[in-house]
Amino acid sequence: MKIPQHVAIILDGNGRWAKSKGMPRNYGHTMGAKNVEVICKAAHDMGISYLTLYAFSTENWNRPDSEVSALMKLLNSYLKNCIKTAAKNNMRVRVIGDITGLDPAMQKQIAELEEASKQNDGLNFQIALNYGSRDEMIRAMKKMVEDHDAGRLPVSEINEESFTRYLDTHDIPDPDLLIRTSGEQRLSNYLLWQLAYSEFYFTKVPWPDFSPEELKKAVEEYSNRDRRYGGLKEEE
Repeated sequence: MKIPQHVAIILDGNGRWAKSKGMPRNYGHTMGAKNVEVICKAAHDMGISYLTLYAFSTENWNRPDSEVSALMKLLNSYLKNCIKTAAKNNMRVRVIGDITGLDPAMQKQIAELEEASKQNDGLNFQIALNYGSRDEMIRAMKKMVEDHDAGRLPVSEINEESFTRYLDTHDIPDPDLLIRTSGEQRLSNYLLWQLAYSEFYFTKVPWPDFSPEELKKAVEEYSNRDRRYGGLKEEE
């Protein structure tokens, strides 16, 4: 079976999953957070090197204040516990997104987590937090303009490769496979630049029920696809 080097996942369906069980939406988010470690371990065991999960988008701030507050508490608790999890599982953890828009205490927690896990050489785990792809590209372009104005980036050197260096994912390979759970079939402003040639896999299974077996199904489907990057097979 052909194993993707990098898998990106849009975690969807926590709230709907909870409602289907007669529970509040925040219960779904709690159970979804517990599933993260399960899928991280499964990804590593399968030979996946990079896993990037969409935890909180720049648009998620538009949700009800009570839900946003609960999500922030849950994420902060997860980040604290993740230091131990990363050490136990030899995982390197990084956060992509505009962390300057987060609470200072959370920013400090992110810095501590990234520093504590930076020498780990197992799974590379990226958490997209306060992340939006359009926001990422605008931030990248602003940095490029600053470097150009300072004489560090001539116009002749502006190309795909140089632009990529300014993205949050500058030292991470583009995803080979995107998975979205819970039946929706859209990108929701996630890794738009990086997903240009990725394979997409949509499943109706909500994130709290997305098991290692479901991950294997997605990888098996990916394994059967022919990635052409805009080209053709020789016989075509």
